[in-house]
Amino acid sequence: MRTWHEIRRFPLAVRLLLVNQLGVNTGFYLLIPYLATHLTENLGLSAAVVGIVLGVRNLSQQGLFIIGGSASDRLGARGVIIAGCALRTLGFALFALGDGLAVLLAASVLSGLAGALFNPAVRAYLAQEAGERKAEAFALFNVFATTGALIGPLLGSALLLVDFRTSALTAAGIFAVLTVAQALVLPARKVEPSGGGVLGDWREVLGNRAFVAFALAMVGMFTLENQLYLLLPDGAREATGWDGAAGIVFLVGTVANLALQLRITKRLKSRGDRARWIAVGLAVMGLAFLPPTIAAGVVPVLVSALLLYLGIMIASPFVMELIPRFGRPELTGTYFGIFYVVSGVAAALGNTAVGWAMDTGESGGHSWLPWVCCALFGLASAGGVAWLYRRGALPVHTDPVRERRSA
Repeated sequence: MRTWHEIRRFPLAVRLLLVNQLGVNTGFYLLIPYLATHLTENLGLSAAVVGIVLGVRNLSQQGLFIIGGSASDRLGARGVIIAGCALRTLGFALFALGDGLAVLLAASVLSGLAGALFNPAVRAYLAQEAGERKAEAFALFNVFATTGALIGPLLGSALLLVDFRTSALTAAGIFAVLTVAQALVLPARKVEPSGGGVLGDWREVLGNRAFVAFALAMVGMFTLENQLYLLLPDGAREATGWDGAAGIVFLVGTVANLALQLRITKRLKSRGDRARWIAVGLAVMGLAFLPPTIAAGVVPVLVSALLLYLGIMIASPFVMELIPRFGRPELTGTYFGIFYVVSGVAAALGNTAVGWAMDTGESGGHSWLPWVCCALFGLASAGGVAWLYRRGALPVHTDPVRERRSA
């Protein structure tokens, strides 16, 4: 009830963006986790070709976030969000209707470009519309995103009992509905010119050394978040011998997120500067990977998942709130776009290291190795953010209500 009351306090545009994120994650996780299986088992493609198709989708998204961010600043976030959802509709529909390699590559490019457009644009729009309540808005954003990430795979596994085409068309239908809803409800906002060209905007953001250092320091957060889909499900399956055990990991996280996210954010928001809590959250995320090194079984893995979600709940809303404060409001989208490019590339390298640790640990009988590797990633990121905070390199923002009370 408290969460519902908090949602109603935001304007209609913010509420739609929250529902939008629920739909985006539901549609995405309904399809993408099962795409590789469809390409290999249903279409008979080789592992190399499947890797190309999936890699093109990922590269189209990660590499073009900067385009989506700049487009949001120059054309308005509303139009970029709508265009992104429309492209995702087309891309997912192509996965359902086309079996040739050219069509599959086109679908991958379109669906990846779609994410590159609406991901930074949605966050820029949310930051602008939420005003001084950015932290609460991004906390709710996290709740809706996590819920969608649970609903999507469950719905996808049910639809696959029919066939992959039904699953893909359902995902495309979800994005089509979101596209129409945004076109009807999201208000257009006047775009303030940045005063320079696109390349000038990129140089300004990349020249902000504190921002770039912060983005690199966040490699731990994005690397460890990805372990919800790699190391933790693998650990749950290994501990139980049941392929469906991975679903328990997501269920634990979703329940915890629904119950605690908003309370944690509201409580911490009034207790000190945001950067300190980001460092604490990253440290919790790192420590979350230690229980499986101490004891075997499914319980340590679930404790690890719960602590990881807790660390994300502490850090993530404040990270999203902090990013626009590094620069001018006219470049909010560009800051989000470049942040996701930098952290995405760094996280890809981090995931490669975790994958190497998993293979090495399995072959050498050192099952603890990937868990310790992840713990070090989290603690290193926490140390990096704490160091930037102590140097005064990060924007300082304490609760304005608290400041007025103490004045």
